[in-house]
Amino acid sequence: MSSRNVSFNGVARHTIRKGVTFYANDSVVNPVAAGPPDQPRPLLLLLPWLGSKPHALAKYCEIYLKTGFDVLAVETEVGRFLWPRRGLEYGGQLLELLESERFAQRPLLVHAFSIGGYTFAQILIHIARDPQRYQGLTSRIKGQIYDSLVVGSLERMAIGVSRNLFPRWGPVVKHVSLLYFYMFKRQTVDYFNMGIDAFKKTPVPAPALFFYCKNDALCDPEALEEMLEQWDKLGISVTSKKWVESIHAGHLRAHPQEYMSILKNFLYYLNMVPLKAKL
Repeated sequence: MSSRNVSFNGVARHTIRKGVTFYANDSVVNPVAAGPPDQPRPLLLLLPWLGSKPHALAKYCEIYLKTGFDVLAVETEVGRFLWPRRGLEYGGQLLELLESERFAQRPLLVHAFSIGGYTFAQILIHIARDPQRYQGLTSRIKGQIYDSLVVGSLERMAIGVSRNLFPRWGPVVKHVSLLYFYMFKRQTVDYFNMGIDAFKKTPVPAPALFFYCKNDALCDPEALEEMLEQWDKLGISVTSKKWVESIHAGHLRAHPQEYMSILKNFLYYLNMVPLKAKL
């Protein structure tokens, strides 16, 4: 996926660095949804899935752009996943970006897909290490949306890499990935566990929405539901939608009306878009 190939009418596209693209509303399609002019425009942190295509990414960008959001799209590179130390360094760089002058006052919404949640977990590790330093940032996160989050065993992570990047060689890539994780446990698995712990035990306290399905090979529904119970005990407002059958990172395509209705109600609940806004 290359977000740099996506463009929209009335929206300025800025390549901040490789894999990081900022879409700024120069001409808001729906001025009612943009909110009062004296308030900073809300920013969506969009974390796509591995191997996502520009046209698929565009559908989600359009949803938020037309309601007055600006969008910061951050790609998850496979190298940062397979060598998590690089991913952790990248998470620190993203924190610096979100605290930079351009974005420092923006209300934030996170929408992460599949292994895009891994990138956000790397951000959470830094926040958990120094919560006071990043208190201002976490208070700006008004909501978080997770679509087809990869949850469960290490085997599911290997399946995710193989199916998203090398579908024709899936079984081979899966076994090679598991061997790689075993051989470099200290450099991979231990880092994965840090991210999982940060995600489960020290999440952002903002309300959360989860989309998932029972037939997703990359997500263990029971493991995800166990985590949602943990979040609920931490006092986090959690909303979830589980389909019996759907498509990994493709729920919008499989269930468009239901998906949009749930998303719209969640954004209304967050008060990030007014009731008059059209999604």
